[in-house]
Amino acid sequence: MPIHHSPGFPTQGTIPPTRLIAYSVALAALAVALSPISIPVGIAKVSPTQHFINVVAGALVGPWWGLAVALVTSLIRNAIGLGTPLAFPGSVFGVVLAGLAYRYTRNIYFTALGEIIGTGLIGASAGALLVAPYLMGKDLALSILILPFLLSSATGAVLGIAGLRVLRRLGYLR
Repeated sequence: MPIHHSPGFPTQGTIPPTRLIAYSVALAALAVALSPISIPVGIAKVSPTQHFINVVAGALVGPWWGLAVALVTSLIRNAIGLGTPLAFPGSVFGVVLAGLAYRYTRNIYFTALGEIIGTGLIGASAGALLVAPYLMGKDLALSILILPFLLSSATGAVLGIAGLRVLRRLGYLR
């Protein structure tokens, strides 16, 4: 059922809480279901489908519910062996920036750019400087993660733009 948003209000502020939860659970489930579509790059498993979900979640449920989607997805991916600890910085920063970009601009291209910057630059930096050495016992040069994270997030962001265009056409986004 399409959602009609009031002008000037953040998207998630106009969606009933039960619907926010339902959308978030569905997005997390879809992200986990798509997790086998990943590309091993060194010690990381880059997942363009996660970035697709991040762009959609950022716009549909907002930055904070989107953050919950990314955290739950990363936890499950790690628990079932389809991810590494790098899944956390590789998803959380991107979805928050994507959600904030959509909240303040309503522009799907800025939303996708938020995902790319959040994951490709901030997430890769956090992964190389914090997660890899302290949680994985690996010393990585930042340059080792930036290119794969940028490519993965850019690919997912393009898919996310397509997804958002469909959602907008169906009336789920304004």
